[in-house]
Amino acid sequence: MSEPKKNICFVNTTKSWGGGEKWHFDAALNLAQNGNKVFFIGQIGGVLQSRLSEHKINTELYDVSNLSFLNPLKIIKLRTYFKKNNIQIVVLNLPSDLKLAGIAAKLAGVKKIIYRRGSAIPIKNRFLNRVLLKNVTTHILANSEKTKQTILSIKENFLNPDKITVIYNGIDLKNFEIRKSGETDFESRDIIIGNVGRMVYQKGQEYLIELGRILSEKKIPFKIIIAGDGSLKNRLEREVSKLGLEDKILFPGFCKDVPSFMGSIDIFVLSSRWEGFGYVITEAMACRKPVIAFNLSSNPELVEDGKTGFLITPFNIILMADKIIELYKNKSEIERLGNNGRKKVESQFDSRIIMNEIGKYLLGN
Repeated sequence: MSEPKKNICFVNTTKSWGGGEKWHFDAALNLAQNGNKVFFIGQIGGVLQSRLSEHKINTELYDVSNLSFLNPLKIIKLRTYFKKNNIQIVVLNLPSDLKLAGIAAKLAGVKKIIYRRGSAIPIKNRFLNRVLLKNVTTHILANSEKTKQTILSIKENFLNPDKITVIYNGIDLKNFEIRKSGETDFESRDIIIGNVGRMVYQKGQEYLIELGRILSEKKIPFKIIIAGDGSLKNRLEREVSKLGLEDKILFPGFCKDVPSFMGSIDIFVLSSRWEGFGYVITEAMACRKPVIAFNLSSNPELVEDGKTGFLITPFNIILMADKIIELYKNKSEIERLGNNGRKKVESQFDSRIIMNEIGKYLLGN
């Protein structure tokens, strides 16, 4: 029996685009397509708001900062918005969204206030955070078991674990091409290593530059393609220039077509210092690419060491290079790991299954 149609509002005031924004975008469209009335509150100049408005989602823009909750006028305005539109469910993204829109939703009498946590970084153990999580939110949604653990680590016995539900991110498999056989003939070309992500501290792309230095010293023919943009891009490019590896480590810029990018590489390497859920890992596996990542955060929930790729001791770039060389010398392993990765994504992360699960969770009692 299908759930009754409801009025639901997503609140995500992140300006840039990332995994969390993709989740909100997909969930909002899915619920709207299934007959629910969907609203969105975003930041002025945000990418997510622009994309949702193209799909006729009701959008409202606010100038939100981490201290906006101290402005009673903003809280009153949001409370009025929730009451006027008869919002029954609010889904929150950032801590600043939780503080501002969470309080407003509570005052408006919204029945279901969900904080979706997509980062495996412990929440700061502050009185306000504990009050908000325990008394304002009715539900907490985590994108991995590791994210759930970091929420619970804020203070012993502070939060009932049953309040937190884990639902992994989904991937639309029809958008991802399957690797053709015979593409691992490296005798006539470089082995291509890929990475996609914002160029910020979290993503650790400087480790890929060190990887390139090691592979160059070992005389392995390679190219490392680091797709994305961000505040550290110029610094990373300068480091590559100092090493004289401009023809080996490439920065093509923001990646508009992830499936095509994944189809152009041989191995995907995730260099992140932490991840709540590595979307790009599942995207790489959907394209039958082996994944090499550090053994931290939620990575072990996605990458099966020796089966779909390799989990590396955190920040051990020598070991990472050894695994690249191992695959370079044993091409059949690339096919085996890649095929296993595709099967894992099909069985665990297919968006059709995940979206159905998210719909039941959001709309249920």
